[in-house]
Amino acid sequence: MPVKNIDKARGSTTGRPIMVLLDILGKRWTLRIMWELRDRPMTFRDLQRQCGDISPTTLNSRLRELRALAIIDHGTGGYQYTPLGEELGGQMTALDSWSRKWSDQLDKE
Repeated sequence: MPVKNIDKARGSTTGRPIMVLLDILGKRWTLRIMWELRDRPMTFRDLQRQCGDISPTTLNSRLRELRALAIIDHGTGGYQYTPLGEELGGQMTALDSWSRKWSDQLDKE
């Protein structure tokens, strides 16, 4: 089933939700921002500090995109996951766990 209104986010022609999501998450810095928000809300300056050399313009753009897609929101403590973002963050944590096992296996070979 095509995703309405977000398929234009990266020019997805299929509108398939997984393709749209992967395109969005594949944008430079997006996954890093998501990763930094996994434990707690963060202010703009906190995120900029945690992300190292991200420019304020890029950070602002990625935050705006993630908010428009209902993955994060801005609350009293700063930027934080929405319920859908929290679920996506959990998937990222599971993928992190798998990647550690994979890395250990490659190191043994």
